[in-house]
Amino acid sequence: MSVLVITKENFEAEVMNSDKPVLLDFYADWCGPCRMVGPLISEISEERSDIKVGKINVDEQSELAAKFGVMSIPMLAVIKDGKTVNTAVGARPKEQILDLL
Repeated sequence: MSVLVITKENFEAEVMNSDKPVLLDFYADWCGPCRMVGPLISEISEERSDIKVGKINVDEQSELAAKFGVMSIPMLAVIKDGKTVNTAVGARPKEQILDLL
């Protein structure tokens, strides 16, 4: 499954109403650590059909970033049944990202 671009328009349908856990990557194009995490997020989306993976550009989706209290990026959040069950800030290796799930 490819990485979904999450916006405030599709957030409710793709994230809150998802029947699968959702891994969200809050990022910005100018952020160096975000560029390190990005390929790992893509790999996870290709390898794991049991989850949804989405990216949220904090510069374009400031309302969603505020809703999740994003202060530093990259920030990862795991949503299950419409609730945030895990978050992590900063670049981390793939194994640590998978551990969030």
